[in-house]
Amino acid sequence: MATLLPPPKRQKSSYSQSLKPRAPTPEKAPVPSIVVQFKSAEDGSSLGPAINLPADTDRNALQMLVNKLRGEGEDPLPYAFHLVPRSTETAAPARVQINNSILADALAPAASSSKAPVFSPEDVFELWCEPQAVFRVRSVGRCSATLSGHASPILCCAHSPTGRYAATGSGDATCRIWDMETETPKWTLSGHKGWVLCVEWDAREKILATGGHDGQVRLWSPSTGQPLGAPLLGHTKWITSLAFEPLHLMSSRVGSPRLATSSKDGTVRIWNTGTRKLDFVLTGHAASVNVVRWGGENVIYTGSSDRTVKVWSGVDGKLIRTLSEHAHWVNTVALSTDFVLRTGPYDHTGKVPKDDEEAKSLALARYKDLVSTHPETLITGSDDHTLFLWPDQAASSFSSSATPKKPLARLTGHQKQVNHVAFSPDGRWIASAGFDNAVKIWEGRTGKFVASLRGHVAAVYRVAWSADSRMLVSASKDSTLKLWDLRTYKIRIDLPGHTDEVYCVDFVADKVVSGGRDKTVKM
Repeated sequence: MATLLPPPKRQKSSYSQSLKPRAPTPEKAPVPSIVVQFKSAEDGSSLGPAINLPADTDRNALQMLVNKLRGEGEDPLPYAFHLVPRSTETAAPARVQINNSILADALAPAASSSKAPVFSPEDVFELWCEPQAVFRVRSVGRCSATLSGHASPILCCAHSPTGRYAATGSGDATCRIWDMETETPKWTLSGHKGWVLCVEWDAREKILATGGHDGQVRLWSPSTGQPLGAPLLGHTKWITSLAFEPLHLMSSRVGSPRLATSSKDGTVRIWNTGTRKLDFVLTGHAASVNVVRWGGENVIYTGSSDRTVKVWSGVDGKLIRTLSEHAHWVNTVALSTDFVLRTGPYDHTGKVPKDDEEAKSLALARYKDLVSTHPETLITGSDDHTLFLWPDQAASSFSSSATPKKPLARLTGHQKQVNHVAFSPDGRWIASAGFDNAVKIWEGRTGKFVASLRGHVAAVYRVAWSADSRMLVSASKDSTLKLWDLRTYKIRIDLPGHTDEVYCVDFVADKVVSGGRDKTVKM
C-alpha cells in the first residue's frame, strides 16, 4: 500500500498571531554627539572653532561645513577627511579614512575589519581635511581598442601632454604614434637599428624623442611623422632614459627645449634639440645611469647602478651633490612635480595656449602653484628593497633643519626589488611597485606608509596615476592591469586582456594605454 503523506500543517491565522505577546522592537542606540576640530592637512592650522556634531554626520555634510568655515560657499571644493589615532600601540592603523561618517568609520568599525575602535566619543576629534582635485577623472571600465602592428614586444609607452596621442616603442626597432581620439595608428617612426627602449614627449607636443639599444637618440615631429634632422650620436652603449627640459625654464632665444639622455655607458648627455649639438656631458657615475629626471628648479637628477643619485646643475652641468644611501642599484627616480612638468601648459580645462610665450607663463604658473605648498621633493627606489625620500635639492632653499644630503625618510616594506615609483599629480601620495607583487602607497610629504595594494600575482612593473590623484593603475607580469581606488585601497576594476606580461602603462585624461610582450597596444 502506498505511503500516505501526513496532512499539511494548518497555517496559523493572523488572528491567532495577533494574540501572542509582541516581541519588543529593539530600540536604536542613541547616536553620540562628538566634538570635532577641523584641521587643514596642508599647514596644520585649525579651521575655525571646535564644533559639536552628531557622530553620524555624513561626508557630504562635513564637506559643506569645511567649505562654510573657509568661506568658499559658492564654489565648494571636494575634501577628503582622515583621523590620526593618538595611541602609541603599533597595531593601530596610521590613519583612519572617513568615507561615510565618523560613527561608521572610526567609532564602530565593522566586525570584519578586526580593528578595535581606537576612538571613544569622549575624544576631541581632530579631523584632517585635504582638498581634492576640483575635477574628476572618469573611471576606466573596459578595453576600448586593441591595436596590433608592432612585430615584437612593446617596451615603453608615453602619452602626449594633451593626451591626444600616445607613442609606443618596441623591440622591432620602430616607434609608433597612435591617435587617442580615433584609436588608430598615426605614424610609424623607423630608423633605429636596435630595440626602442624609451620614448618621451616635450611639453609642447612638438618633439618626440626616442632612445634605442643602438645608442642613438632620434627626434621626430609628431605632426608629420618625419625625423627632425639626423640622430644624436655619442653614447657608446644603449639609452636608458630621456628627459626634456621643463617648459618654464626654456630660454626664449633657443626656441626648443634641451634634452637629457642617460645611457648604460655611465654618462648623461645634454643636447640642444634645435641645433642638435651636444651642450655638455655629465660624467662621474661609475656604472650605468638608469634614470634621469630634469627638475623644475633647473637641476638634473640621475640614478645609477653605482648605488648613487647625483644632482647636477642644469645651467652648466656642474655636480651639486651626490646622494649615496642606497645599498644596491638605483632603478627609479620620481619628482613630486613630474606630472606638472610633463604636461606643461595643458591642464584639465583643455585650453590651448596661443604662442610659446603664453605657454611658458602658463607652465610656470602651474609649477609655482604646486611648489607653493611643498617644495619639489625627490624619491628614489632601488634593488635594496627600499625607497628614500629626499628633501628639496635646489640650492635656493637650504632650510636649517633638513640637510639635503640626508634623506627625509627611508621607506621600507617591499620584500623584493623596487621597480618603479611615481608621485601623484598633486604630490600628496607616492606609489611604488616591486617584484614582491605589491603596490604600496606612502604619504608624499613624510614618507609614512599608508597602505599596501595586494592583488597582483606576479611582479608589478609599472604604476601610473590619474590626473586627479584619485585612481592608480598598475601593470604586472601576470598579464593584467589593475585599477585601484584610493578611498578604499581596494581593486576598483581588473583590466585583463593582455595575453602576456604587461611592460608599460600610462594614464592620461580618462584613457589608459598599455603595451607588453604580446605585441599589442590596448586602451
